Amino acid sequence: MTKYQKYFQSMVDEHTELFERFRDVHTRYQQDPDSCKEEFNMEGAKVLEVIRHWEKLLCAKSESGQYGKFSQNLAEKFWSVIRIQFPKIDFIGVR
Repeated sequence: MTKYQKYFQSMVDEHTELFERFRDVHTRYQQDPDSCKEEFNMEGAKVLEVIRHWEKLLCAKSESGQYGKFSQNLAEKFWSVIRIQFPKIDFIGVR
């Protein structure tokens, strides 16, 4: 398992309740975006806050070291794992 996959798993394990609630809302949003858009945005904002925190933890050491140019690729890989689980995550906050 790669570093970004470990961080993703740790993030989900540490915030299980939050991600389970978001998974439920995300599924309903995929089926009918108009009916639960507000709830999707509210839960999604909480989830994005957690994801960004873990992304910073993941990339912090590589940004300050000699591998700074690779931290963006690492962040993109981390987000790709997230987008596999939650394909509509980029729609949080979209009006």
